[in-house]
Amino acid sequence: MLRIQNLTKRYGDHIVFQGLTHTFQPGCFALCEEHSTGKSTLLDIIAGVTAPTEGDVWIDGHSLIKTPQQAKTRVAYVPDDCLAFPMMTGRELLEQAAAEKNTTVDATAFDFGYRMGLEPHLDKRFEQMSKGTRRKVYLTAAALGNPAVIVADGPSNGLDTTACAVLAEQFKVWGQDRVVLFACHDHELVEACGAGMVDVGELG
Repeated sequence: MLRIQNLTKRYGDHIVFQGLTHTFQPGCFALCEEHSTGKSTLLDIIAGVTAPTEGDVWIDGHSLIKTPQQAKTRVAYVPDDCLAFPMMTGRELLEQAAAEKNTTVDATAFDFGYRMGLEPHLDKRFEQMSKGTRRKVYLTAAALGNPAVIVADGPSNGLDTTACAVLAEQFKVWGQDRVVLFACHDHELVEACGAGMVDVGELG
């Protein structure tokens, strides 16, 4: 469902990681080591936001290098920085994300968002939202289009206790037939969703 193959990322002479190869089966996986490097970079590459120096990513059988459009429609991404579109409303971002995946914002996605407490804030601009509310919008967008892989950088950052509990339950549901890969230091979330621990440096 998710395979990284010989992934290498360099910035000049600095090697972030080299030769990562691993196949992820459905389930929840957390990149949680306090001092490991490359977690956010790896997630960015899998999401198609950053290009690898070498290697490829296969998402639901689609190569991110050779067939990027098909691969990106099968992955959902929750970035660390959820303020990329400060003037856009939450509803507009959901509609944009749905259009990119050739789907609509359905009742299932709205239900997830509303259980996290998003409903009163949907028509606010991102610049008017709290950090946690912005993240709730992106997490709701991750429910669109039945993605095979969900990647999230700090998914519980800024969330209240109720929203964290809802998120953990949703991760568990998604992990039954999808890959959920996230980076965080929230050990309660890791435990609540039963995520397996992954060390970037040991992938191979």
